[in-house]
Amino acid sequence: MVDFKSITKLGLVLTVFLSSIWMMGQNNNGVTFEMKLSKPKLGLNERLRVDFVMNRDGDNFSPPDFNGFKVVMGPSQSISSSWINGVRSYSKSYSYTLAPTAKGKFSIKQASIVIDGETYKSLAQDVVVTAAVDKPSDQMTADDVADENLHLVAEVSKTNPYLNEAITVIYKLYVSPNISVSNYQPLDNPTYNNFWSQDIKVNGLSAQNGTYKGKPYRYAILKRVVLYPQKSGKLNIEPLSLDVTVDVPTGRRDFFGQKMYAQTNKTVSAGNRTINVKPLPLDNQPADFNGAVGNFDFAVTTSKTSLNATESLQATVEVSGKGNLKLFKLPELELPSALEVYEPEFTEGVRTNLAGMQGKVSNQYTIVPSFRGKYPISPLSFSYFNPSTGKYTTLTSDEIVINVLEGPLNASSSTNVSSNSNKQAVVSSGNEFNFIKLKPNLTGKTISYFFGSTSFYIWLLCPLLLIPIAIIFRKKRDAIAGDVVGNKIRKANKLARKYLSAAKKQLGNKDSFYVALERALHNYLKAKLKIETSEFSKDKITVLLTAKQVDETTVESFIALLKNCEAARYSPFSNVQMQADYDKASEVISIMDKQL
Repeated sequence: MVDFKSITKLGLVLTVFLSSIWMMGQNNNGVTFEMKLSKPKLGLNERLRVDFVMNRDGDNFSPPDFNGFKVVMGPSQSISSSWINGVRSYSKSYSYTLAPTAKGKFSIKQASIVIDGETYKSLAQDVVVTAAVDKPSDQMTADDVADENLHLVAEVSKTNPYLNEAITVIYKLYVSPNISVSNYQPLDNPTYNNFWSQDIKVNGLSAQNGTYKGKPYRYAILKRVVLYPQKSGKLNIEPLSLDVTVDVPTGRRDFFGQKMYAQTNKTVSAGNRTINVKPLPLDNQPADFNGAVGNFDFAVTTSKTSLNATESLQATVEVSGKGNLKLFKLPELELPSALEVYEPEFTEGVRTNLAGMQGKVSNQYTIVPSFRGKYPISPLSFSYFNPSTGKYTTLTSDEIVINVLEGPLNASSSTNVSSNSNKQAVVSSGNEFNFIKLKPNLTGKTISYFFGSTSFYIWLLCPLLLIPIAIIFRKKRDAIAGDVVGNKIRKANKLARKYLSAAKKQLGNKDSFYVALERALHNYLKAKLKIETSEFSKDKITVLLTAKQVDETTVESFIALLKNCEAARYSPFSNVQMQADYDKASEVISIMDKQL
Protein backbone atom coordinates (compact mmCIF):
# COMPACT_ATOMS: atom_id res chain seq x y z
CA MET A 1 0.00 0.00 0.00
CA VAL A 2 1.35 3.42 -1.00
CA ASP A 3 2.09 5.81 1.88
CA PHE A 4 0.88 9.15 0.49
CA LYS A 5 2.01 11.05 3.60
CA SER A 6 5.60 9.89 3.07
CA ILE A 7 5.47 10.88 -0.61
CA THR A 8 4.13 14.33 0.32
CA LYS A 9 6.87 14.87 2.91
CA LEU A 10 9.51 13.72 0.43
CA GLY A 11 8.18 16.14 -2.20
CA LEU A 12 8.26 18.99 0.31
CA VAL A 13 11.86 18.21 1.25
CA LEU A 14 12.89 18.10 -2.43
CA THR A 15 11.16 21.45 -3.09
CA VAL A 16 12.97 23.12 -0.19
CA PHE A 17 16.27 21.59 -1.32
CA LEU A 18 15.87 22.72 -4.94
CA SER A 19 14.80 26.22 -3.80
CA SER A 20 17.92 26.47 -1.63
CA ILE A 21 20.11 25.47 -4.56
CA TRP A 22 18.33 28.02 -6.79
CA MET A 23 18.78 30.79 -4.21
CA MET A 24 22.47 29.91 -3.85
CA GLY A 25 22.75 30.33 -7.57
CA GLN A 26 20.97 33.67 -7.33
CA ASN A 27 23.45 34.89 -4.71
CA ASN A 28 26.43 33.83 -6.79
CA ASN A 29 28.84 36.74 -7.01
CA GLY A 30 26.54 38.70 -4.70
CA VAL A 31 23.84 39.25 -7.37
CA THR A 32 20.19 39.30 -6.23
CA PHE A 33 17.04 39.52 -8.34
CA GLU A 34 13.66 39.17 -6.65
CA MET A 35 9.99 40.01 -7.00
CA LYS A 36 8.22 42.04 -4.29
CA LEU A 37 4.44 42.36 -3.94
CA SER A 38 2.71 45.24 -2.17
CA LYS A 39 0.21 42.75 -0.63
CA PRO A 40 -0.49 38.99 -0.92
CA LYS A 41 -4.28 39.46 -0.75
CA LEU A 42 -6.48 42.19 -2.20
CA GLY A 43 -10.05 43.00 -3.19
CA LEU A 44 -11.35 43.07 -6.71
CA ASN A 45 -11.51 46.87 -6.55
CA GLU A 46 -7.94 47.35 -5.25
CA ARG A 47 -4.56 47.65 -6.94
CA LEU A 48 -1.42 45.52 -6.69
CA ARG A 49 2.12 46.88 -7.06
CA VAL A 50 4.79 44.46 -8.29
CA ASP A 51 8.48 45.39 -8.10
CA PHE A 52 11.32 43.40 -9.70
CA VAL A 53 14.43 44.50 -7.79
CA MET A 54 18.12 43.79 -8.50
CA ASN A 55 21.34 44.96 -6.87
CA ARG A 56 23.29 45.22 -10.14
CA ASP A 57 22.50 46.73 -13.50
CA GLY A 58 21.14 44.28 -16.02
CA ASP A 59 19.81 44.04 -19.58
CA ASN A 60 17.12 42.18 -21.51
CA PHE A 61 14.50 42.30 -18.73
CA SER A 62 11.62 39.92 -19.52
CA PRO A 63 8.45 40.39 -17.40
CA PRO A 64 6.01 37.54 -16.70
CA ASP A 65 2.57 37.17 -18.25
CA PHE A 66 0.26 38.69 -15.61
CA ASN A 67 -2.64 36.24 -15.99
CA GLY A 68 -5.74 37.40 -14.11
CA PHE A 69 -4.56 41.01 -13.99
CA LYS A 70 -4.59 44.07 -16.22
CA VAL A 71 -1.51 46.29 -16.32
CA VAL A 72 -2.67 49.76 -15.27
CA MET A 73 0.77 51.38 -15.27
CA GLY A 74 4.28 50.23 -16.03
CA PRO A 75 6.88 49.26 -16.45
CA SER A 76 8.52 52.20 -14.69
CA GLN A 77 12.22 52.09 -13.98
CA SER A 78 14.01 53.54 -10.96
CA ILE A 79 17.66 53.46 -9.88
CA SER A 80 19.13 54.16 -6.46
CA SER A 81 22.85 54.52 -5.80
CA SER A 82 24.59 55.71 -2.62
CA TRP A 83 27.92 55.60 -0.78
CA ILE A 84 27.93 54.77 2.94
CA ASN A 85 31.27 54.51 4.80
CA GLY A 86 33.07 53.97 1.51
CA VAL A 87 30.74 51.14 0.41
CA ARG A 88 28.52 51.66 -2.64
CA SER A 89 24.96 50.33 -2.62
CA TYR A 90 23.02 50.03 -5.87
CA SER A 91 19.41 49.12 -6.57
CA LYS A 92 17.45 49.04 -9.80
CA SER A 93 13.79 48.11 -10.12
CA TYR A 94 11.05 47.63 -12.70
CA SER A 95 7.59 48.39 -11.28
CA TYR A 96 4.06 47.54 -12.43
CA THR A 97 0.64 48.53 -11.09
CA LEU A 98 -1.94 45.78 -11.70
CA ALA A 99 -5.74 45.65 -11.47
CA PRO A 100 -7.34 42.19 -10.93
CA THR A 101 -9.86 41.07 -13.56
CA ALA A 102 -11.50 38.23 -11.60
CA LYS A 103 -11.68 36.66 -8.16
CA GLY A 104 -9.56 33.64 -7.29
CA LYS A 105 -6.00 32.59 -6.64
CA PHE A 106 -3.47 33.64 -9.26
CA SER A 107 0.22 32.98 -9.67
CA ILE A 108 2.60 35.68 -10.90
CA LYS A 109 5.23 33.74 -12.82
CA GLN A 110 8.97 34.23 -13.02
CA ALA A 111 10.66 37.26 -14.56
CA SER A 112 14.17 37.07 -15.99
CA ILE A 113 17.09 39.42 -16.60
CA VAL A 114 20.69 39.14 -17.86
CA ILE A 115 23.36 40.46 -15.46
CA ASP A 116 27.06 40.17 -16.34
CA GLY A 117 26.26 37.66 -19.07
CA GLU A 118 24.23 35.33 -16.79
CA THR A 119 20.44 34.94 -16.69
CA TYR A 120 18.68 35.36 -13.32
CA LYS A 121 15.05 34.55 -12.57
CA SER A 122 12.72 35.61 -9.76
CA LEU A 123 10.54 33.23 -7.73
CA ALA A 124 6.86 32.90 -8.65
CA GLN A 125 4.39 34.15 -6.01
CA ASP A 126 0.66 33.59 -5.42
CA VAL A 127 -1.89 36.34 -4.97
CA VAL A 128 -5.44 35.90 -3.67
CA VAL A 129 -8.15 38.15 -5.11
CA THR A 130 -11.34 38.42 -3.02
CA ALA A 131 -14.63 40.18 -3.59
CA ALA A 132 -14.64 43.94 -3.70
CA VAL A 133 -14.03 45.54 -0.29
CA ASP A 134 -16.08 48.37 1.22
CA LYS A 135 -13.06 50.60 1.92
CA PRO A 136 -10.36 49.84 -0.59
CA SER A 137 -6.85 51.01 0.14
CA ASP A 138 -5.51 53.93 -1.93
CA GLN A 139 -5.70 52.96 -5.55
CA MET A 140 -2.25 54.32 -6.10
CA THR A 141 0.36 55.51 -3.63
CA ALA A 142 2.28 58.74 -4.09
CA ASP A 143 5.28 56.67 -5.23
CA ASP A 144 3.13 54.95 -7.86
CA VAL A 145 1.87 58.23 -9.24
CA ALA A 146 5.37 59.73 -9.26
CA ASP A 147 6.79 56.69 -11.08
CA GLU A 148 4.28 56.96 -13.89
CA ASN A 149 4.34 60.75 -14.26
CA LEU A 150 8.07 61.53 -14.00
CA HIS A 151 10.66 60.59 -16.62
CA LEU A 152 14.27 61.62 -17.27
CA VAL A 153 15.27 61.24 -20.93
CA ALA A 154 18.65 61.65 -22.65
CA GLU A 155 18.12 62.74 -26.26
CA VAL A 156 21.13 61.99 -28.48
CA SER A 157 21.37 63.84 -31.78
CA LYS A 158 23.15 60.97 -33.56
CA THR A 159 23.82 57.39 -32.45
CA ASN A 160 26.21 56.39 -35.26
CA PRO A 161 28.64 59.29 -35.80
CA TYR A 162 32.09 59.19 -37.33
CA LEU A 163 35.19 59.42 -35.18
CA ASN A 164 35.63 63.07 -34.03
CA GLU A 165 32.18 64.10 -35.33
CA ALA A 166 30.11 66.23 -32.97
CA ILE A 167 26.99 64.83 -31.29
CA THR A 168 24.69 66.51 -28.78
CA VAL A 169 23.10 65.02 -25.66
CA ILE A 170 20.17 66.91 -24.10
CA TYR A 171 18.77 65.74 -20.76
CA LYS A 172 15.05 66.51 -20.35
CA LEU A 173 12.90 65.96 -17.28
CA TYR A 174 9.32 65.18 -18.34
CA VAL A 175 6.65 65.94 -15.73
CA SER A 176 2.98 65.09 -16.17
CA PRO A 177 0.41 67.86 -15.46
CA ASN A 178 -0.90 65.58 -12.69
CA ILE A 179 2.10 66.28 -10.41
CA SER A 180 4.59 69.04 -9.68
CA VAL A 181 8.32 69.07 -8.94
CA SER A 182 9.59 71.31 -6.15
CA ASN A 183 13.29 70.40 -6.12
CA TYR A 184 15.91 68.11 -7.61
CA GLN A 185 19.50 67.16 -6.87
CA PRO A 186 21.99 65.30 -9.11
CA LEU A 187 23.17 61.94 -7.75
CA ASP A 188 25.39 60.57 -10.54
CA ASN A 189 26.86 62.77 -13.29
CA PRO A 190 28.16 61.03 -16.42
CA THR A 191 31.95 61.14 -16.95
CA TYR A 192 31.87 60.70 -20.77
CA ASN A 193 34.85 58.37 -21.02
CA ASN A 194 36.41 58.22 -24.52
CA PHE A 195 34.70 61.51 -25.46
CA TRP A 196 35.90 65.10 -25.63
CA SER A 197 33.05 66.92 -23.93
CA GLN A 198 31.91 70.45 -23.21
CA ASP A 199 28.81 71.46 -21.27
CA ILE A 200 26.53 74.08 -22.82
CA LYS A 201 25.19 76.35 -20.09
CA VAL A 202 21.44 76.20 -19.43
CA ASN A 203 20.23 79.70 -18.59
CA GLY A 204 17.44 79.07 -16.10
CA LEU A 205 14.89 76.27 -16.01
CA SER A 206 11.81 77.01 -18.09
CA ALA A 207 8.90 74.60 -18.49
CA GLN A 208 7.81 73.82 -22.04
CA ASN A 209 4.90 71.82 -23.42
CA GLY A 210 5.66 68.54 -25.13
CA THR A 211 4.62 64.91 -25.45
CA TYR A 212 6.03 61.71 -23.98
CA LYS A 213 4.86 58.41 -25.47
CA GLY A 214 1.96 60.22 -27.10
CA LYS A 215 0.72 61.90 -23.90
CA PRO A 216 0.91 65.63 -23.04
CA TYR A 217 3.75 66.49 -20.66
CA ARG A 218 5.72 69.50 -19.49
CA TYR A 219 9.48 69.26 -19.71
CA ALA A 220 12.53 71.22 -18.63
CA ILE A 221 16.03 70.99 -20.11
CA LEU A 222 18.43 70.25 -17.23
CA LYS A 223 21.74 69.65 -19.01
CA ARG A 224 23.21 70.01 -22.49
CA VAL A 225 26.57 68.65 -23.60
CA VAL A 226 28.49 68.42 -26.88
CA LEU A 227 30.58 65.26 -27.37
CA TYR A 228 33.34 64.36 -29.83
CA PRO A 229 34.06 60.59 -29.79
CA GLN A 230 37.78 59.86 -29.56
CA LYS A 231 37.54 56.13 -30.18
CA SER A 232 35.70 54.01 -32.73
CA GLY A 233 33.37 51.15 -31.83
CA LYS A 234 30.58 50.95 -29.25
CA LEU A 235 30.92 53.63 -26.57
CA ASN A 236 28.67 53.97 -23.53
CA ILE A 237 27.27 57.26 -22.25
CA GLU A 238 26.76 56.81 -18.53
CA PRO A 239 23.34 57.75 -17.12
CA LEU A 240 22.46 60.95 -15.34
CA SER A 241 20.59 60.20 -12.08
CA LEU A 242 18.54 62.68 -10.06
CA ASP A 243 16.86 62.72 -6.67
CA VAL A 244 13.59 64.56 -7.34
CA THR A 245 11.14 65.93 -4.77
CA VAL A 246 7.62 65.40 -6.14
CA ASP A 247 4.32 66.87 -4.92
CA VAL A 248 1.44 64.49 -5.68
CA PRO A 249 -2.19 65.68 -5.23
CA THR A 250 -4.16 63.51 -2.79
CA GLY A 251 -7.63 64.57 -3.95
CA ARG A 252 -8.38 66.04 -0.52
CA ARG A 253 -8.58 69.64 0.67
CA ASP A 254 -7.57 71.23 3.95
CA PHE A 255 -9.58 73.43 6.33
CA PHE A 256 -9.03 76.47 4.10
CA GLY A 257 -10.11 74.72 0.91
CA GLN A 258 -6.57 74.39 -0.44
CA LYS A 259 -5.55 71.21 -2.28
CA MET A 260 -3.53 68.80 -0.15
CA TYR A 261 -0.38 67.24 -1.56
CA ALA A 262 1.67 64.21 -0.61
CA GLN A 263 5.40 64.81 -1.00
CA THR A 264 7.75 62.00 -1.97
CA ASN A 265 11.33 61.67 -3.23
CA LYS A 266 11.99 59.65 -6.35
CA THR A 267 15.24 58.68 -8.06
CA VAL A 268 15.07 58.89 -11.85
CA SER A 269 17.74 57.98 -14.35
CA ALA A 270 18.22 58.66 -18.04
CA GLY A 271 19.65 55.15 -18.52
CA ASN A 272 22.74 54.03 -20.42
CA ARG A 273 23.02 55.07 -24.06
CA THR A 274 25.26 53.25 -26.52
CA ILE A 275 26.87 55.13 -29.40
CA ASN A 276 28.24 53.17 -32.38
CA VAL A 277 31.20 55.26 -33.59
CA LYS A 278 32.29 54.62 -37.17
CA PRO A 279 36.05 54.76 -37.93
CA LEU A 280 37.27 57.15 -40.61
CA PRO A 281 37.68 55.37 -43.96
CA LEU A 282 41.23 54.41 -44.91
CA ASP A 283 40.52 54.41 -48.65
CA ASN A 284 41.77 57.59 -50.36
CA GLN A 285 42.98 59.02 -47.04
CA PRO A 286 45.51 61.82 -47.84
CA ALA A 287 49.05 61.41 -46.56
CA ASP A 288 48.95 64.78 -44.75
CA PHE A 289 45.60 64.06 -42.95
CA ASN A 290 45.99 64.79 -39.23
CA GLY A 291 42.51 64.14 -37.79
CA ALA A 292 40.46 67.19 -38.86
CA VAL A 293 36.77 66.30 -39.18
CA GLY A 294 34.17 68.84 -40.31
CA ASN A 295 33.86 71.47 -43.04
CA PHE A 296 36.75 73.96 -43.20
CA ASP A 297 38.47 76.74 -45.15
CA PHE A 298 42.25 77.04 -45.29
CA ALA A 299 44.49 80.03 -46.04
CA VAL A 300 48.14 81.17 -45.76
CA THR A 301 48.62 84.95 -45.75
CA THR A 302 51.44 87.44 -45.08
CA SER A 303 51.29 90.97 -43.69
CA LYS A 304 53.45 92.19 -46.62
CA THR A 305 55.43 90.77 -49.49
CA SER A 306 58.03 93.56 -50.01
CA LEU A 307 60.42 94.76 -47.31
CA ASN A 308 64.06 95.48 -46.49
CA ALA A 309 66.52 93.16 -44.79
CA THR A 310 66.28 93.08 -40.96
CA GLU A 311 62.65 94.21 -41.15
CA SER A 312 59.97 91.74 -40.12
CA LEU A 313 56.72 90.39 -41.53
CA GLN A 314 54.02 88.07 -40.20
CA ALA A 315 52.84 84.93 -41.99
CA THR A 316 49.54 83.38 -40.80
CA VAL A 317 48.39 79.78 -41.32
CA GLU A 318 44.63 79.72 -40.59
CA VAL A 319 41.88 77.10 -40.59
CA SER A 320 38.27 78.29 -40.15
CA GLY A 321 34.87 76.65 -40.30
CA LYS A 322 32.88 74.10 -38.33
CA GLY A 323 34.32 70.90 -36.82
CA ASN A 324 36.80 69.61 -34.25
CA LEU A 325 38.93 72.78 -34.34
CA LYS A 326 40.56 72.09 -30.95
CA LEU A 327 41.49 68.50 -31.75
CA PHE A 328 44.03 68.65 -34.60
CA LYS A 329 47.37 70.31 -35.40
CA LEU A 330 47.82 72.97 -38.04
CA PRO A 331 50.24 72.39 -40.96
CA GLU A 332 53.72 73.82 -40.35
CA LEU A 333 55.09 76.55 -42.58
CA GLU A 334 58.19 75.64 -44.63
CA LEU A 335 60.57 78.57 -45.37
CA PRO A 336 63.92 79.06 -47.17
CA SER A 337 66.97 78.98 -44.90
CA ALA A 338 67.78 82.64 -45.67
CA LEU A 339 64.62 83.70 -43.78
CA GLU A 340 64.88 83.71 -40.01
CA VAL A 341 61.63 82.47 -38.42
CA TYR A 342 60.50 82.47 -34.76
CA GLU A 343 58.23 80.04 -32.91
CA PRO A 344 54.61 80.58 -34.05
CA GLU A 345 52.03 82.23 -31.82
CA PHE A 346 48.86 80.11 -31.62
CA THR A 347 45.51 81.94 -31.66
CA GLU A 348 42.17 80.28 -30.98
CA GLY A 349 38.80 81.89 -31.62
CA VAL A 350 36.41 78.98 -31.16
CA ARG A 351 32.91 78.96 -29.70
CA THR A 352 31.00 75.79 -28.90
CA ASN A 353 27.22 75.51 -29.14
CA LEU A 354 24.75 72.69 -29.76
CA ALA A 355 25.97 72.44 -33.36
CA GLY A 356 29.56 71.83 -32.21
CA MET A 357 32.74 73.91 -32.51
CA GLN A 358 32.74 76.90 -34.85
CA GLY A 359 35.34 79.60 -35.47
CA LYS A 360 38.99 79.58 -36.45
CA VAL A 361 42.48 78.60 -35.25
CA SER A 362 45.76 79.99 -36.58
CA ASN A 363 49.52 80.03 -36.18
CA GLN A 364 51.27 83.38 -36.71
CA TYR A 365 54.96 83.26 -37.67
CA THR A 366 57.32 86.23 -37.37
CA ILE A 367 59.83 86.22 -40.25
CA VAL A 368 62.98 88.36 -40.58
CA PRO A 369 64.98 88.23 -43.88
CA SER A 370 68.79 88.62 -43.66
CA PHE A 371 69.73 89.16 -47.31
CA ARG A 372 68.42 90.89 -50.37
CA GLY A 373 66.60 88.79 -52.95
CA LYS A 374 63.35 86.96 -53.72
CA TYR A 375 62.28 84.04 -51.51
CA PRO A 376 59.30 81.83 -52.36
CA ILE A 377 57.11 80.28 -49.62
CA SER A 378 56.00 76.91 -50.95
CA PRO A 379 52.26 76.08 -51.05
CA LEU A 380 50.84 74.30 -47.97
CA SER A 381 48.14 71.64 -48.07
CA PHE A 382 45.47 70.86 -45.46
CA SER A 383 43.22 67.78 -45.55
CA TYR A 384 40.01 67.07 -43.62
CA PHE A 385 37.20 64.53 -43.59
CA ASN A 386 33.67 65.82 -44.23
CA PRO A 387 31.13 63.56 -42.43
CA SER A 388 28.25 65.02 -44.48
CA THR A 389 29.70 63.73 -47.75
CA GLY A 390 31.75 60.87 -46.32
CA LYS A 391 34.79 62.01 -48.32
CA TYR A 392 38.20 63.60 -47.76
CA THR A 393 38.95 67.10 -49.06
CA THR A 394 42.40 68.63 -49.59
CA LEU A 395 42.91 72.40 -49.73
CA THR A 396 46.15 73.96 -51.03
CA SER A 397 47.39 77.52 -50.49
CA ASP A 398 48.99 79.68 -53.21
CA GLU A 399 52.74 80.22 -53.47
CA ILE A 400 53.88 83.50 -51.86
CA VAL A 401 57.07 85.32 -52.95
CA ILE A 402 58.84 87.54 -50.41
CA ASN A 403 60.78 90.34 -52.17
CA VAL A 404 63.62 91.76 -50.01
CA LEU A 405 64.53 95.09 -51.65
CA GLU A 406 67.53 96.37 -49.71
CA GLY A 407 70.20 94.63 -47.69
CA PRO A 408 73.40 92.65 -48.10
CA LEU A 409 73.63 90.03 -50.75
CA ASN A 410 73.83 86.40 -49.87
CA ALA A 411 77.45 85.32 -50.42
CA SER A 412 76.35 82.14 -52.16
CA SER A 413 74.33 84.04 -54.79
CA SER A 414 76.18 87.40 -55.13
CA THR A 415 76.65 88.65 -58.66
CA ASN A 416 77.70 92.20 -57.87
CA VAL A 417 81.25 91.38 -56.86
CA SER A 418 83.89 90.67 -59.55
CA SER A 419 85.71 87.37 -59.24
CA ASN A 420 89.12 89.06 -59.73
CA SER A 421 88.55 92.17 -57.59
CA ASN A 422 89.01 92.59 -53.86
CA LYS A 423 86.99 95.81 -53.75
CA GLN A 424 83.46 95.77 -52.35
CA ALA A 425 80.76 97.45 -54.37
CA VAL A 426 79.29 100.56 -52.79
CA VAL A 427 75.52 100.83 -52.97
CA SER A 428 74.04 104.31 -52.54
CA SER A 429 70.77 104.54 -50.69
CA GLY A 430 70.22 108.21 -51.69
CA ASN A 431 69.94 109.66 -48.19
CA GLU A 432 73.54 109.95 -46.97
CA PHE A 433 73.54 113.82 -46.87
CA ASN A 434 70.87 116.26 -45.65
CA PHE A 435 70.72 120.09 -45.35
CA ILE A 436 71.11 121.80 -42.00
CA LYS A 437 67.70 122.86 -40.61
CA LEU A 438 67.45 126.66 -40.21
CA LYS A 439 64.23 126.54 -38.16
CA PRO A 440 64.56 124.00 -35.33
CA ASN A 441 60.92 124.36 -34.16
CA LEU A 442 61.92 124.44 -30.49
CA THR A 443 59.34 125.14 -27.75
CA GLY A 444 59.94 126.87 -24.40
CA LYS A 445 59.72 124.95 -21.16
CA THR A 446 57.97 126.77 -18.25
CA ILE A 447 58.44 125.89 -14.57
CA SER A 448 55.69 126.58 -12.00
CA TYR A 449 56.14 126.60 -8.21
CA PHE A 450 53.57 125.46 -5.62
CA PHE A 451 54.51 127.97 -2.90
CA GLY A 452 52.54 131.19 -3.39
CA SER A 453 50.24 129.66 -6.03
CA THR A 454 46.42 129.56 -5.96
CA SER A 455 46.46 125.90 -4.95
CA PHE A 456 48.74 126.74 -2.03
CA TYR A 457 46.22 129.24 -0.53
CA ILE A 458 43.22 126.95 -1.13
CA TRP A 459 44.84 124.12 0.84
CA LEU A 460 45.88 126.66 3.53
CA LEU A 461 42.26 127.83 4.07
CA CYS A 462 40.59 124.36 3.87
CA PRO A 463 40.98 123.55 7.63
CA LEU A 464 39.30 126.90 8.56
CA LEU A 465 36.34 126.16 6.24
CA LEU A 466 35.84 122.68 7.75
CA ILE A 467 35.38 124.03 11.33
CA PRO A 468 31.74 125.36 10.89
CA ILE A 469 30.80 122.23 8.94
CA ALA A 470 32.03 120.04 11.81
CA ILE A 471 30.01 122.15 14.35
CA ILE A 472 26.77 121.79 12.32
CA PHE A 473 27.32 118.02 11.92
CA ARG A 474 27.90 117.65 15.69
CA LYS A 475 24.65 119.48 16.57
CA LYS A 476 22.70 117.37 14.07
CA ARG A 477 24.08 114.14 15.51
CA ASP A 478 23.23 115.23 19.09
CA ALA A 479 19.67 116.07 18.03
CA ILE A 480 19.23 112.65 16.44
CA ALA A 481 20.66 110.93 19.52
CA GLY A 482 18.20 112.81 21.75
CA ASP A 483 15.14 111.79 19.68
CA VAL A 484 14.37 108.49 21.48
CA VAL A 485 10.95 107.94 19.87
CA GLY A 486 12.24 108.74 16.41
CA ASN A 487 15.18 106.37 16.85
CA LYS A 488 12.79 103.56 17.79
CA ILE A 489 10.66 104.21 14.72
CA ARG A 490 13.71 104.30 12.43
CA LYS A 491 15.02 101.08 13.97
CA ALA A 492 11.64 99.36 13.43
CA ASN A 493 11.54 100.55 9.81
CA LYS A 494 15.05 99.22 9.28
CA LEU A 495 14.01 95.87 10.76
CA ALA A 496 10.97 95.73 8.44
CA ARG A 497 13.20 96.31 5.38
CA LYS A 498 15.63 93.73 6.67
CA TYR A 499 12.99 91.04 7.03
CA LEU A 500 11.44 91.81 3.65
CA SER A 501 14.90 91.32 2.17
CA ALA A 502 15.25 88.06 4.11
CA ALA A 503 11.86 86.91 2.79
CA LYS A 504 12.96 87.60 -0.77
CA LYS A 505 16.07 85.43 -0.29
CA GLN A 506 13.87 82.55 0.98
CA LEU A 507 11.56 82.47 -2.08
CA GLY A 508 11.02 78.79 -2.91
CA ASN A 509 11.48 77.68 0.73
CA LYS A 510 7.92 77.84 2.04
CA ASP A 511 8.45 77.71 5.83
CA SER A 512 11.39 80.13 6.00
CA PHE A 513 9.74 82.54 3.55
CA TYR A 514 6.48 82.95 5.46
CA VAL A 515 8.25 83.22 8.84
CA ALA A 516 10.38 86.09 7.47
CA LEU A 517 7.36 87.73 5.80
CA GLU A 518 5.31 87.61 9.00
CA ARG A 519 8.18 89.18 10.98
CA ALA A 520 8.44 92.02 8.42
CA LEU A 521 4.71 92.80 8.69
CA HIS A 522 4.85 92.79 12.51
CA ASN A 523 7.86 95.09 12.68
CA TYR A 524 6.23 97.52 10.25
CA LEU A 525 3.16 97.77 12.49
CA LYS A 526 5.37 98.28 15.55
CA ALA A 527 6.98 101.24 13.79
CA LYS A 528 3.77 102.89 12.56
CA LEU A 529 1.19 102.07 15.28
CA LYS A 530 3.61 102.05 18.25
CA ILE A 531 2.23 98.82 19.75
CA GLU A 532 4.10 95.80 21.04
CA THR A 533 3.99 92.30 19.48
CA SER A 534 2.04 90.92 22.44
CA GLU A 535 -0.84 93.29 21.60
CA PHE A 536 -1.28 91.91 18.08
CA SER A 537 -4.67 90.57 16.96
CA LYS A 538 -6.30 90.88 13.56
CA ASP A 539 -9.33 92.72 14.99
CA LYS A 540 -7.21 95.23 16.87
CA ILE A 541 -4.99 95.80 13.85
CA THR A 542 -8.10 96.44 11.72
CA VAL A 543 -9.47 98.97 14.24
CA LEU A 544 -6.16 100.82 14.59
CA LEU A 545 -5.52 101.03 10.84
CA THR A 546 -9.09 102.24 10.21
CA ALA A 547 -8.64 104.89 12.89
CA LYS A 548 -5.50 106.04 11.08
CA GLN A 549 -7.67 106.56 7.96
CA VAL A 550 -6.17 103.67 6.01
CA ASP A 551 -8.64 102.65 3.30
CA GLU A 552 -10.57 99.42 3.69
CA THR A 553 -9.00 97.67 0.66
CA THR A 554 -5.45 98.16 2.00
CA VAL A 555 -6.48 96.93 5.48
CA GLU A 556 -8.08 93.80 4.00
CA SER A 557 -4.97 93.11 1.91
CA PHE A 558 -2.74 93.45 5.01
CA ILE A 559 -4.93 91.07 7.06
CA ALA A 560 -5.02 88.60 4.12
CA LEU A 561 -1.20 88.51 4.10
CA LEU A 562 -1.15 87.69 7.82
CA LYS A 563 -3.68 84.89 7.21
CA ASN A 564 -1.55 83.46 4.41
CA CYS A 565 1.46 83.41 6.74
CA GLU A 566 -0.57 81.35 9.24
CA ALA A 567 -2.08 79.08 6.57
CA ALA A 568 1.34 78.27 5.14
CA ARG A 569 2.16 76.22 8.24
CA TYR A 570 -0.57 73.70 7.47
CA SER A 571 -0.82 73.52 3.68
CA PRO A 572 1.55 73.60 0.69
CA PHE A 573 2.14 76.85 -1.18
CA SER A 574 3.60 76.98 -4.68
CA ASN A 575 6.48 79.20 -5.78
CA VAL A 576 4.00 81.29 -7.77
CA GLN A 577 1.88 81.88 -4.64
CA MET A 578 4.98 82.86 -2.61
CA GLN A 579 6.09 85.35 -5.28
CA ALA A 580 2.59 86.83 -5.39
CA ASP A 581 2.52 87.23 -1.57
CA TYR A 582 5.94 88.92 -1.60
CA ASP A 583 4.90 91.37 -4.32
CA LYS A 584 1.63 92.04 -2.49
CA ALA A 585 3.48 92.75 0.79
CA SER A 586 5.76 95.29 -0.91
CA GLU A 587 2.77 97.00 -2.51
CA VAL A 588 0.64 97.08 0.67
CA ILE A 589 3.48 98.47 2.84
CA SER A 590 4.19 101.17 0.22
CA ILE A 591 0.50 102.23 0.00
CA MET A 592 0.00 102.10 3.77
CA ASP A 593 3.13 104.16 4.37
CA LYS A 594 1.77 106.97 2.18
CA GLN A 595 -1.64 106.91 3.92
CA LEU A 596 -0.15 106.90 7.42
